[in-house]
Amino acid sequence: MRGQLIKRYFITGLLIWVPLVITAWVLSVIVSALDQSLHLLPEVLHPRSLFGFSIPGVGALLTLGMILLTGLLATNFIGQKLVGWWDKLLSRIPVVNSVYKAVKQVSDTLFAPNGNAFRKALLVQYPRQGTWTIAFLTGTPGGDIRNHLTGNYVSVYVPTTPNPTSGFFLMLPASDAIELDMTVDEALKYIISMGVVAPPPRPHIVHHT
Repeated sequence: MRGQLIKRYFITGLLIWVPLVITAWVLSVIVSALDQSLHLLPEVLHPRSLFGFSIPGVGALLTLGMILLTGLLATNFIGQKLVGWWDKLLSRIPVVNSVYKAVKQVSDTLFAPNGNAFRKALLVQYPRQGTWTIAFLTGTPGGDIRNHLTGNYVSVYVPTTPNPTSGFFLMLPASDAIELDMTVDEALKYIISMGVVAPPPRPHIVHHT
């Protein structure tokens, strides 16, 4: 009886500490990575030079400030002209041109406020019939691919578990994709937790895209 109580207390403690430790570790990795932006500052402006010791997170704040300032400048007439000039410059550099354009197209699709990428969570059969997984709608097949597909198709991204940043890109009939009544955030939590953290059920009926 006492052994069962100790086991119960131990598991309860794990359930409290494990999420906290993992969250702290992830945040520390992110902050450490963003702190690398301090190298852009002159040595005299580093916190160690000014105060005699390092201040964790200053680089992260600097990075966020740079992003906000860039966005602010890019929204006015002069900023838009500079961005256009920068795009034209990079488009004339071999190799850099193809990489920059590809990354820019993806980022514009993912982060554009009016974009449709990753706006819907879908249920699809993968990697074989009868096996189901969660996918995210990314659009419809384009280019010459359209000429080789008959019917209505959708493009989807199938993330891996527990790391959703890697996955598979599939094109499948729209009738084979079931739109889920859950947000993208809820679907991501479900994937990362390997099915442990399930979204709350809703009374709505799922339907095909």
